[in-house]
Amino acid sequence: MTQVETRLTSPDQVGMSADRLERIAPALQKYVDERGYPGFTALVARRGQLVHATRVGYQDREAGVPVAEDTIYRFYSMTKPIICTALMTLFEEGRFQLTDPVAKWIPAFAATKIAGPGGTLEEQSPLRPMQVRDVMSHTSGLTYDFLDDFPVAEQYRAKQLMHDPTRTLEKLVDELATIPLAFAPGTRWAYSLGTDVTARLVEVISGQSLGDFLQERLFGPLGMTDTAFGVPESERHRISAMYGLPDLFAENMSFGTLAAAFAAGDIGRRDVDPTYPSDAADVFQRGGIGLFGTATDYLRFANMLLTGTAPDGTRIIGRKTLELMHTNHLAPALLPYATGGAPTLGYGFGLGSRVAMDIGQSGQAGSPGEFGWAGAAKTYYWVDPVEEVVGVLMTQYMIGFDLPEQDFRAVVYSSIED
Repeated sequence: MTQVETRLTSPDQVGMSADRLERIAPALQKYVDERGYPGFTALVARRGQLVHATRVGYQDREAGVPVAEDTIYRFYSMTKPIICTALMTLFEEGRFQLTDPVAKWIPAFAATKIAGPGGTLEEQSPLRPMQVRDVMSHTSGLTYDFLDDFPVAEQYRAKQLMHDPTRTLEKLVDELATIPLAFAPGTRWAYSLGTDVTARLVEVISGQSLGDFLQERLFGPLGMTDTAFGVPESERHRISAMYGLPDLFAENMSFGTLAAAFAAGDIGRRDVDPTYPSDAADVFQRGGIGLFGTATDYLRFANMLLTGTAPDGTRIIGRKTLELMHTNHLAPALLPYATGGAPTLGYGFGLGSRVAMDIGQSGQAGSPGEFGWAGAAKTYYWVDPVEEVVGVLMTQYMIGFDLPEQDFRAVVYSSIED
C-alpha cells in the first residue's frame, strides 16, 4: 500500500523560514549533477509537523523514473535505531535489565572467548561479561566483516555473516557466538553486529518473530505501512535503484577494498539484491540492516522519538526511556569513537544512536543532545529535542564519501527563526 505523506504545515507556523528551506533542493541537486548520486528525498519536521519536502533526481536514472513520494529505500543501518527502540519497549515492561549478561537470554555467548595476543583465547570476566547494553552501544567485543580493525574480521568474512541472507536471525547469531570477541566487553567501542544480537534478544524475550514484533509495537501504531523486511512483488517497482561503490556486503568485502575501488573510479549502478533481498522477508530479518520503507515512514518513526507517542497520542515509549537511550553511554576513555579509523568528534553514543555532546567539536550546527544515525547507502536522520526538529534524508548511494547530509543540516538549522 502506498503511504500517504503527512500534510505540509507552513514553516512560519512553527518558527521556520520557508524561503531558507527552499535552499535544500539546490544544495542536494549538485550531488546529482556533479557527484553521481541518483536522487534524494529530504523531509523536515518541527514540533511534529512536516514543514518541508524536497525531491530531486531519479529513483532509477537509466529508466528516467524520478524520485517520488512513494519511493522505497533500503534503510541499511538506519534499521538499528528502530531495533533498539523495539527492545527498549520490553525494558519498560521490566522484562530485562541493561546490565543483564547477553548469555542469560542467548546461552551460546557464555562460551564465547576473547581473542588475545598471538592468537591466544581468553575467558570473558564473570564480573563483566557481554551485557545487553553493550550490544546496543557497540561495546560488546563484536565487530563487522568489512572492518579491518581486528583480525577476527577474517573469521566473519569466512562465515559470510553479512554476505548470506538465506540463514535466519537465530542461525546468524548462533554462528556469531562461535567467533572470539575482538576485545573484552566494555573496554572499547567498535561498530558491529551487536544490533543483530539486539534483534535476537527481541525475539527471545518477546517470544515473537522480529518482524511481527516490529509491526505490533512500532509500524502498525505509527502508520509505517511500507516498512518491512521485504517488499511485495506488486510494489517492487517503487524500490530505488542503487548506485555508488561496490556492495559493502559482497563476498570478502572490506573498507580497504572499497577504498581501492574509489581510487580506481569504480562507481556506478549496483545490484544489491543478493545481499539485501526484497523477496525474503520471512528469513531475512536482521537488526543491523534489512528494513525497507519510504522517507515518510522513517519520519513517522523519528517524530515519535521526540515525544514517545504516535500522531494520535498513543504512547509508544516513555519519555524517561527515550532520555536513557539518547544520552552518552561511553566512558571518557572510549571517546571519540571511530569507525574505520575516522573519529566522530563531539559525539558520544547511546543505545542505538550517536548523541551530540560538544557542538563546537562536531563542526556542525545543532544542539547538545541531538541524536540520530546513518546507513551505508547514505540514508541519514537526526532528531534535535532542544529545537524540536527532525530531518530525514534518503538516497541510495553505496558508501559515498561526500557529505550531502551536512549540507542538508546546515540549511535546516539556518531556517530556524524563533
